[in-house]
Amino acid sequence: MADPHCSSIPEPSKMERQHATRLGLMSVAALGCILALGSVRILLVRHANAESLRAVTESQQKTFVTYTLPAPSGSDGSRAIQLPGTLAGNRETLIYARATGYVKNWAHDIGSRVKEGELLAEIQTPELDRQMEQARANVRQSTVTLQLAKQTLQRWEQLRKDDLVTEQDLMERRASVDQLTAAQSATQAEASRLESLRSFQRVDAPFTGVITSRNVEIGKLVSGSPSSPDQSLFSIAMTDPLKLVVYVPQTYSAQVKPGMTVEVTQSESAGERMKAQVARTANALDPSTRTLRVEVTVNNREGKLLPGAYAQAIFPIGAGQILSVPANCLLFRAEGPRIAVVDEKGHIRLAPITLGRDLGKSIEIVAGIKPTDHIVLNPPDSLADGDHVEATAAAKPPPPQGAK
Repeated sequence: MADPHCSSIPEPSKMERQHATRLGLMSVAALGCILALGSVRILLVRHANAESLRAVTESQQKTFVTYTLPAPSGSDGSRAIQLPGTLAGNRETLIYARATGYVKNWAHDIGSRVKEGELLAEIQTPELDRQMEQARANVRQSTVTLQLAKQTLQRWEQLRKDDLVTEQDLMERRASVDQLTAAQSATQAEASRLESLRSFQRVDAPFTGVITSRNVEIGKLVSGSPSSPDQSLFSIAMTDPLKLVVYVPQTYSAQVKPGMTVEVTQSESAGERMKAQVARTANALDPSTRTLRVEVTVNNREGKLLPGAYAQAIFPIGAGQILSVPANCLLFRAEGPRIAVVDEKGHIRLAPITLGRDLGKSIEIVAGIKPTDHIVLNPPDSLADGDHVEATAAAKPPPPQGAK
């Protein structure tokens, strides 16, 4: 039953219903636009983030390097190499006893300058003296026996003429004489040998030089046997001229010839340089070190240089531009040493090289690079041919080390 107090509600008209419908559609459209704009914004943000991530990734994947230019190893094309060597006597020898006995006296000590044939020591040889007396007695005995045999042979030859002995008996007498003749020759040879050994009681200097060591004392037993251990009496060296023994690396060995003029210097001589000359080379490389033995003749008239001393030889090896690079440019691969060269477009080329002298902070490169090449400093081990890098010049190219 309807409430009499409630008034009736009028129904909306058709126009009002259409207006409400339009408002609803407009609200839905607006909401859809808002949602679409939000989606577009999210997509744009995601795309921007992806591009930023890609740029960062590419930047992190790039290899950044610095480069420098090779430096000439010498000035105005002239070059020289300085190599260490050891001074030695032009002649050096150890002097041994040839006769067994006791040292009677010695005449010169270390540092003494002696002339060829000068007395160094005397040796007493009592056993050799007894052997010599016995050998002389054997010679006298064999001589007497031989003379008797010859006289007997003469009588037997006369008996044979008278047909009193047989031919066989005569031939036996002749053979006996021949045997005794040979025995006499043997005893005389033995006596001569012992006489020669007795002459070695006197130990003389074989050439003019300086005594560098003495290993004898009065009363010391010395042996002349070649099978005895090392018992050298003296060592002697010819100190004028001296020879400087230098080992030249294979790279420069072909340019070192006998007759070449070199300079010799010692650190204690305050930079003084002495002219010297290459006397000889081994004409063969040592297979263990790949070096050439070179002997340089050095005049030592004033006696300033000492055998056994350390010295430096400076070899002029002619014209030719050899470049040097910092030591931290080298790459060591299974194929051999390489240097990374970067071109104008940032591409890497691993150049095979031939190494020269090691100058400490720098290395000479005999072949493989040009003066205009951009050499990569501290190249990473992963660097390979064709890699693309970002290259920048070093702040200051390092100067060559050890250039002459």
